[in-house]
Amino acid sequence: MSATMPLPAAIPIPPDTDPTLPDFVVVDVETACSRVSSICQIGIVGFRAGIEVFAYETLVDPRDDFSPFNTRIHGISCDHVVGKPSFDHIHAIVDSHLSGRITVAHSYFDKGALAAACRVHDRPAIETRWLDSVRVAKRAWPDLPSHRLNVLTKFLGVRHKHHDALSDARAAGIVIVRAIDHTGIDLAGWMTPANARGGPAPKPAADGPLKGQRAAILGAPRDGPLARWLADAGARVVASVGPTSNLLVVSRDQPFGRYVAASAAHRRAEELNRAGAYIEIVEEEELRARIGAAPTLSDEHAPHGGIVDHLEGRAAALG
Repeated sequence: MSATMPLPAAIPIPPDTDPTLPDFVVVDVETACSRVSSICQIGIVGFRAGIEVFAYETLVDPRDDFSPFNTRIHGISCDHVVGKPSFDHIHAIVDSHLSGRITVAHSYFDKGALAAACRVHDRPAIETRWLDSVRVAKRAWPDLPSHRLNVLTKFLGVRHKHHDALSDARAAGIVIVRAIDHTGIDLAGWMTPANARGGPAPKPAADGPLKGQRAAILGAPRDGPLARWLADAGARVVASVGPTSNLLVVSRDQPFGRYVAASAAHRRAEELNRAGAYIEIVEEEELRARIGAAPTLSDEHAPHGGIVDHLEGRAAALG
């Protein structure tokens, strides 16, 4: 369990003596365990005209358990947060930096974590306008094999300590600055997103190992390379997870990292499965491997194709 040493009733908020307010701020959090409310470190960096104008960082007592898995990733344990403020003590500071501004996060995990922490600690929601730097990076550098933060910083030549909240926030801010410079799209332009779902989904092939399957995609547009590959295999690519979906395919480039289960599409699929549906949640790489090893529909001894038999067998086992 985390430490619960007494803390002052409040932490004073330093006045904003700098008359040059940031164009945008960037926030990143680390969490103690699988509960997204368990914030144990937060970093916030402000940028104006492409230059860092302030930075704020603190360790946070999550008032929750520390998972060995999470500690191995970011190196923070319960010993590090002894005597540190809990989220309810720093809420006012965080709110003062983010509220009413454009707030960047590398994926919306941090947005969800802050919202969950506000609920758990009975604090008002933080009202801000969110910008996902993963989406920005995908549009600015579409040919990169991945748009995770450590990949981007290596590509951009930025010094970066991955899974340190302040370093991650600073790096995500630099991604925005470089993307503006690279594309000529200003901050207002990035705040007007392209269609997040992409254009029309490709039509499914008449035959293929995924014929008859209705596949939603997590972490990639419905008109992108993964969608075209699914359609070529016979699947009908749908806009979102629903009761008639059979598959939720997790893109290899999904922006949530190890917290993919906290994404809205993943949670919706699990909710439907608990209600009696059967939607297989499968990673792109695993599905590609299955398709590569599966018989084709033209094989008279495998009229449904190996992947469809696999899905139907799994569904029957659950039923």
